[in-house]
Amino acid sequence: MAESYSIGQLSKASGVNLETVRYYERIGLLPAPQRAANGYRRYTDAAARRLRFIRRGRELGFGIEAIRTLLQLANHPQEPCHEADQLTRAHLQDVEAKIADLQAMRQELVRLACCDSDNAQHCRLIEALDSDVDRQGFSTDC
Repeated sequence: MAESYSIGQLSKASGVNLETVRYYERIGLLPAPQRAANGYRRYTDAAARRLRFIRRGRELGFGIEAIRTLLQLANHPQEPCHEADQLTRAHLQDVEAKIADLQAMRQELVRLACCDSDNAQHCRLIEALDSDVDRQGFSTDC
């Protein structure tokens, strides 16, 4: 017999916040569940699996529309997976660009942290924030 979950039980079983479950239902990522005689939502094992799929996709940084596409592909396992591959490659490029941006930011912060001034008047960070010049090349020199 299939398991039946209240929304709270589904939230715990899937690791997805209760309000997020309702949100996913509103936007159509999660089909509307059947209602018990008392009007409460009753979810199935399939809903719990679907929410775990969505949660893992979100943890990997995929957006709602990408997850919607991936759910469609998961629902049609006989279809080719080139669309999933394409989504993965595009997302990987975005992640690599963010990593490069974060590395540049880290280098700049390392440079700014090397301040040996005793007062804010000559603080490297204050000077950098107050500067009209955008820094293109970051240097780790102190």
